[in-house]
Amino acid sequence: MRVLVVEDDEDLRFAVAAELRAAGLTVAEAADINAADQVIRAGEPACAVFDRMLPDGDAINYVHRRRQEGWATPVLFLTSLDKLADRVAGFEHGGDDYLAKPFAVAELTARVLALCRRAGSGRPSVLRHEDLEMDCARREVRRAGVLLTVSDKEFAVLEHLLTRAGQAVSRTELIEHCWDSSTDPMSNVVDAVVKRLRAKLAEPRLIHTVHGRGFRLGSA
Repeated sequence: MRVLVVEDDEDLRFAVAAELRAAGLTVAEAADINAADQVIRAGEPACAVFDRMLPDGDAINYVHRRRQEGWATPVLFLTSLDKLADRVAGFEHGGDDYLAKPFAVAELTARVLALCRRAGSGRPSVLRHEDLEMDCARREVRRAGVLLTVSDKEFAVLEHLLTRAGQAVSRTELIEHCWDSSTDPMSNVVDAVVKRLRAKLAEPRLIHTVHGRGFRLGSA
């Protein structure tokens, strides 16, 4: 799952992002509201962590505006504004959780994982296509009943392809959902992961190249 961390303190943002990645999440980073908006519009994250006071404004105003547009991504606010009125304002403007600074990064990670689970509760925990089965809760992949060993990145790519089974998924979309925002969209990282997945999934092939568009999971 992909999480957006919006924090203008570079050291804090690095520490939070590192802890979230260690928990198995993909992290996109932004230092202000404008950059965060570009990340969100490029590909919806499972959860967003916003520092409230950013160089280009108070994040609760941005979240409130997006909520009015129908944006449903869970949001956790980070802030040094820890008075009751500040916390209430965060919830009233669309926040789902609120954590005052200073905080333990481990607690932040636990809260983010809880929000991600809540966001994904409407999706089946087990994804299936033909004889391919993915248990998202246990992070297990089986083909024809045989348990496969896949890396975190392979799991993320396969999960996204499974949720879009039968549809063409571009390399750019896979990078936006499965890699960090710093990944070069012109690199061959997607092709390398798909090649490894094809080898592990074996025949008959399930991941097909759609020339000029990307990849599709499904029958030939």
